[in-house]
Amino acid sequence: MVRTIYLVRHGETVGHKEKQYKGSIDVPLAERGAEQIKRSAELIESEIKKRSNPSASSVQVFCSPLSRARRSADIIAEKLGTKPIQLDDLRERSFGLWEGMTYTEIGEKYPDEFSAWRTNPLEFSPPEGESTLEVNTRVLSVLDKILSSSSEGESIIIVAHGGVNRVMLCGFLGMPLEHIFRVEQDFAGVSIIEMWDELPVVKLLNWSMNE
Repeated sequence: MVRTIYLVRHGETVGHKEKQYKGSIDVPLAERGAEQIKRSAELIESEIKKRSNPSASSVQVFCSPLSRARRSADIIAEKLGTKPIQLDDLRERSFGLWEGMTYTEIGEKYPDEFSAWRTNPLEFSPPEGESTLEVNTRVLSVLDKILSSSSEGESIIIVAHGGVNRVMLCGFLGMPLEHIFRVEQDFAGVSIIEMWDELPVVKLLNWSMNE
């Protein structure tokens, strides 16, 4: 039997319109974000019922330890009658010295580094932050652990972040990491991946009901 992964980005966060690199800063989920996640939880519940045994024992929910992802996972897990498991390696990328800064501030203070980052996010990392390759290593490692702990027919829900989810989707799609920003991840966006043995098939990409 196929295993199904529901890959979810957390809902909208407090102050997201400020266009900051928040990364590993613990920014809370906004109330609007909670409402977005509730709609995503309804979709996931519906899909699980269509695809497999909907009992709680056949569902595992994993999440990043950052509060925006934890609360999102709590909402989804409650809907499904289970509890989320926090995994540190699902945390968002560290942007180092850029964390908490707006795009404009970074461009003014680190113009050369910011240009290099936007041109080649694979090989360049923010000062004292993580490179895309480093994020890829830890994220794919924890994904392998999640899959190894799952059983055939099980539904696996992973609630994480835009950067983390993009890394996983690049892996599922066999897409070079250089093109990581060609994959959008909206707040509360849901992607569905079916695992046929070791072959991933992306069935849905970045579904959301955000206005």
